Amino acid sequence: MTNPPPIDDVSIGGEVIRLGQFLKFAGLFDSGGSVKEAIIDGYVAVNGEVDRRRGRQLQVGDVVSFEGRRVRVSE
Repeated sequence: MTNPPPIDDVSIGGEVIRLGQFLKFAGLFDSGGSVKEAIIDGYVAVNGEVDRRRGRQLQVGDVVSFEGRRVRVSE
């Protein structure tokens, strides 16, 4: 049985942030173009489910996953 990867907390300084913005802010991507492609291609999951909406609003406590990394939105 494998353990899930650890979760890193990333403080956003508020309560809401869009998925595309958060992926760049958390350091998972360097460019908006890369973010857009990864989301559209279904490589990004929010709370364990693939989400293809770059503008999805994330709330504090949401966990975003990409290529084995998990990052939680924190205040």
